[in-house]
Amino acid sequence: MAKGINQKLKLLYIVKILEKKTDEDHPMSTKQLIDELAKYEIGAERKSIYDDIAQLIEFGYDIVTNKSKKDGGYYMASRQFELSEMKLLVDSIQASKFITVKKSRELIAKLEDIVSEFDEAQLKRDIFVQNRVKTDNESIYYVVNDIYAAMQNNKQISFKYLDWTPQKEKVARHDGQLYFVSPFALTFKDENYYMIAYDSSSQKIKHYRVDKIKGVSLLNESRKGNDLFEKFDVASYANRSFGMYGGEVKTVTLRVQKESIGIVIDRFGTDINIREEKGDCLVRTPVAISNQFFGWITSLGGAVLIDSPKDVKDSYLTFLKEILDKQNK
Repeated sequence: MAKGINQKLKLLYIVKILEKKTDEDHPMSTKQLIDELAKYEIGAERKSIYDDIAQLIEFGYDIVTNKSKKDGGYYMASRQFELSEMKLLVDSIQASKFITVKKSRELIAKLEDIVSEFDEAQLKRDIFVQNRVKTDNESIYYVVNDIYAAMQNNKQISFKYLDWTPQKEKVARHDGQLYFVSPFALTFKDENYYMIAYDSSSQKIKHYRVDKIKGVSLLNESRKGNDLFEKFDVASYANRSFGMYGGEVKTVTLRVQKESIGIVIDRFGTDINIREEKGDCLVRTPVAISNQFFGWITSLGGAVLIDSPKDVKDSYLTFLKEILDKQNK
């Protein structure tokens, strides 16, 4: 058989064909494989196919030869990602508010491209992407790259921070004033992506929603706040911050009904201190005190109450009273 223009790429095309067009239920015969290669202007004979498959198996590809007379042939038995793993990745992309609809579709299309055509349909869940709440910031990927570059090179950054207006437009906060910070971590919390950084002007660790960051510039100045981040625990910081809103961190004791203890563990993790008292559970944990924390307590309808300290308990009662007063006006 005459050799085609892609003859030197024969092994690569065999891998591509087997990955896309075969699985355990759909093996491909030697003749079918030769016909598929011909579509790429690659000539092949039966003996050369046997040798090629042997080389690919020796290299490490999980290609199975089914010698059945009825359903004989070759198929790719395993891939870098199993279908269940691919579904998990697709679901994660769909659920991520910081990924735009356009980028979500692009990423899912790339994932579809690396599964067999028989599994591809199971990843086509575009209807869910369409109806998700998604950011409209297409530059978020460049922002993330710039933040990582700053962290890797130990540099500070500047940027503008955006807010929504009643007209559904994003405008720069503080009349376009630049923010100057030292980024140290990126974390995912409450369906949003956050940068955790040290703010030299206030000498505090702060966090910023990545999809609200615009125009990142890497500065020549080295990062500050390294001493604070040496023992900084990103997970603990995120757990004690409700909706990633800031607030003074205090150790509080929560009185929790036993049947609701799982809610508290899900929220704060398993490192919390729990002891039983009078049929309830008393839970001690650090919390960033904020209206968002009080709102979370309220949403549980009495299943979780603030037991101490008194000043936090009093602040919560004031929070509830102010809401009732406004509601009754």
